[in-house]
Amino acid sequence: MLLGPAFVAAVAYVDPGNVAANLTAGAEYGYLLVWVLVVSNAMAVLIQYLSAKLGLVTGRSLPELLGARLRRGTRLTYWGQAEVVAAATDLAEVIGGAIALNLLFGLPLVWGGLITGAVSMVLLAVHSRKGQRPFEFVIIGFLAVIAVGFLAGLFVSPVDWAETAGGLVPRFADSGTVLLAASMLGATVMPHAIYLHSALARDRHLPGQAGADIAAVRVEPREISPAAAHAVSAGHGDVSTSAQPGDPGVPCSSDDPAEPGPGGGASTARLPLLLRATKVDVLWSLVIAGSVNIAMLLLAAASLRGVGGTDTIAGAHAAIEANLGPVIGVVFAVGLLASGLAATSVGAYAGAVIMGGLLHRRIPLLTRRLVTLVPALVVIALGADPTWALVLSQVVLSLGIPFALIPLVRLTNDPAVMGEHASGLPLRVTGWAVVAAIVALNIALIVITATGG
Repeated sequence: MLLGPAFVAAVAYVDPGNVAANLTAGAEYGYLLVWVLVVSNAMAVLIQYLSAKLGLVTGRSLPELLGARLRRGTRLTYWGQAEVVAAATDLAEVIGGAIALNLLFGLPLVWGGLITGAVSMVLLAVHSRKGQRPFEFVIIGFLAVIAVGFLAGLFVSPVDWAETAGGLVPRFADSGTVLLAASMLGATVMPHAIYLHSALARDRHLPGQAGADIAAVRVEPREISPAAAHAVSAGHGDVSTSAQPGDPGVPCSSDDPAEPGPGGGASTARLPLLLRATKVDVLWSLVIAGSVNIAMLLLAAASLRGVGGTDTIAGAHAAIEANLGPVIGVVFAVGLLASGLAATSVGAYAGAVIMGGLLHRRIPLLTRRLVTLVPALVVIALGADPTWALVLSQVVLSLGIPFALIPLVRLTNDPAVMGEHASGLPLRVTGWAVVAAIVALNIALIVITATGG
């Protein structure tokens, strides 16, 4: 069974930040921004495939490749922005889990945040002790609960399908819709998922490396193929020759006895099969995630528009209970809880991959978990509005996307890194078009925020 890594990455696309952004968009603007989710999900399919492909071909994660190419000062600065993005990610996920526990059991938000963080440690322990495959099964189980939780209400909502079709036409109504579009984009195309998927695919399909990043190993620049070494030297990074089989980014000889890929990844004999399976993996996982996101917006547009108090998740939940019944309300809250618990563990996994690749240091898992959990708990304790904290966290994520996406597109376009698997002209053009669209939206967001327009 070659499917699974993309389903773990897909959890990032249905985290509590998505809930806040999608419910807000639907409740305030109806079906207007359906097109944002459709376009974002199409972008996500391309982006996640490129990330997985990079890991399979090179045997290294995106942060590792960046860590080898950048000078120390630039590398640390790059890690700093990635860490801000990771903190914003955890903020959304911990707050979402805390809100769900409050809705279901009446727990104070701070206690809910602590429980969410503790459960994420348990889920990460499953990976550390049992390996990636059992971890994937657990996360896929959560994804199924999320899908049921957020799709259930759609079947009893009076959705206007004609207006839904009209919402597929790209347009904005005012500056508020641009802000929400950026928030929805940041919640759908997640920077940490871009960094993570390259490691997920590599760890699953190159035995001997599974769990290496999350186990907090020391990641050193290592020996790579002559072609990839040339690419590293072009970026003025320093390369060491201290590689050992089983290290992150170094293929395990027992798995790929044939000729390795261009950057030390999967064997040339096995790589085509893995890439085909990865396409299916990415497509199906993101079809599910995209359907859940669109369902949330349609639910809000059909049942929450014009209803007072729906500017918060708690208020939206109350409106869902009042309009669709208590059973749908409970199912929705359970889906939100599953979303927070699964997403925060995947986010911590991504944080370990990012820190290991860019800092070149051994980071204990507990430390990695606390780095982003503490800021989230502080925000909750200070009494910040949870829903707007979620929405603004997604704006931060949107601003962080280009820092992950531009290097990904450049590396996957480079024959020195990817060999014969470098992107062809159509894929290169599409990749840069996606980059241009995201950067343009972020520039608009900055202008609107700066001018107060």
